Amino acid sequence: MTAHIDTEALVIGAGPVGLFQVFQLGLQGIHCHVVDALPHVGGQCAELYAGKPIYDIPGIPFCTGGELVERLQQQISPFKATLHLGQQISQIDRLPDQRLRVQTASGSTFHTTTLFIAAGVGAFVPRHLVLDGLSAFDGSQVFAEHPIASRWAGQHLVVAGDGDAALHTCLDATQGTQAAASVCLLHRRDQFTAMPELIAQMHDACAAGRMRFVAGQPTGLRAEAGRLQALELLNPQGETEWLQLDVLQTCLGLSPKLGPVAQWGLAMERKQLVVNIENFGTSEPGIFAVGDINTYPGKKKLILCGFHEATLAAFGAVALVRPEEKTLLQYTTTSTLLHQRLGIA
Repeated sequence: MTAHIDTEALVIGAGPVGLFQVFQLGLQGIHCHVVDALPHVGGQCAELYAGKPIYDIPGIPFCTGGELVERLQQQISPFKATLHLGQQISQIDRLPDQRLRVQTASGSTFHTTTLFIAAGVGAFVPRHLVLDGLSAFDGSQVFAEHPIASRWAGQHLVVAGDGDAALHTCLDATQGTQAAASVCLLHRRDQFTAMPELIAQMHDACAAGRMRFVAGQPTGLRAEAGRLQALELLNPQGETEWLQLDVLQTCLGLSPKLGPVAQWGLAMERKQLVVNIENFGTSEPGIFAVGDINTYPGKKKLILCGFHEATLAAFGAVALVRPEEKTLLQYTTTSTLLHQRLGIA
């Protein structure tokens, strides 16, 4: 067991709203830690919309999801939030001093005065390929989480998927010192949701013999001596064929899982946390919910609405972290205190 981490604020979720929550807490002089189930910041915005356009962020006529996440990271950099990525919250309970004890499935423990749930519709976890017997090889030959080159170096790699992540993984695996012995992209048909330039690069790599594409739907598997040897496929012609492999990397997108949020004893309505619109506090004192995870009359699931919620939640946190202080509204254009906190004094 490791020692617990004391903090004034803990943010669950490192998507756009969670990152902006860090910024608003920083303006109030509150340092925070951030936990996210994904191995990188950005949440759904980075995973599903990294290369897709967003037009409704105030003051930014156009940016991609990836660019928005990058700008938010730049914006929060003065506040030096501590990130704990690749960890999912497993338990929340109340300490005798009324602070919150928050534990992750990886063994980290936080004691925090305030907690901000910015987890979208829950923790986004990788979708798994559903096939009888395949889960026995999870973590040894079959991987659904973020692709890592060392898994397939010198191995015969099959990548399942049709999006940007799948094609990126295939192209990366064909080059460098940790290249795979062979690379095969597997999808049920010869149509892809990836960006056109990636599709073109994939076709060029296939034509050059650096990788190949196989259309088919996995229907079974073959294993020998405790190792996965091949996938049985039903091809578009209705015929069965076998696809040999050493490593299977699935890039099938993310699945939102409400997970343990439902067991935390918070008031919920249709799998969303009920909040008040004064400070977006939940039914438990000290726990706030911002972004798509919350609900209230007139709720709209938009990033800019989440930004508004994070702003008021930060003001709500000050009353708990520094109850003796009167909360004053200050402006970044003129406040010397805010300039000091932003590092521009």
